[in-house]
Amino acid sequence: MTTAVSGNHLGMPLEIDPSDHENRAFFGYLASGELRLQKCTSCGLLRYPPGTGCPFCGYPDAEWHAVDPRGTVYTYAEVHHAIQPAFRDHVPYLIVIVELDTQSGQPGPNDGLRIAGNLVTADGELASPELVRTVGIGTRVRMVFKAVGDDFALPMFAADDTQSQLSAPWRYPGT
Repeated sequence: MTTAVSGNHLGMPLEIDPSDHENRAFFGYLASGELRLQKCTSCGLLRYPPGTGCPFCGYPDAEWHAVDPRGTVYTYAEVHHAIQPAFRDHVPYLIVIVELDTQSGQPGPNDGLRIAGNLVTADGELASPELVRTVGIGTRVRMVFKAVGDDFALPMFAADDTQSQLSAPWRYPGT
């Protein structure tokens, strides 16, 4: 019997059940330093989160394809009161929803591949309050693969210094 994949992030234990083949594969690819998503072998669309069937056509078969890990902050939540004790020393921090450049506007004009993660520095540390204040909707980011265990990494996002940035990304009033 296969064992669970486990890790630790900021002192919090993480585990992927042995029977969860799709998430084991997804987080394993992240651990190897690449973003791979399932591509339906029927309709050809990529999907996230990983799953056992295509959300667009219902077909069960898919292949894993490498995807460019860059995109744009679609929206965010700035957390000032951490519920999880491990994050209390890091407030304020950002949870970003990033729309990847790949498959943006597909299958419809308001669709796209969107992945959540924390805003981090280029080396994977949670962003400082000063950095948090500079990021908003429209900020260009790239994925950072935060190792949390053997064959286990989390998707995080850092400002992409190789891309031109908005002079003032949109931020919710009061943040």
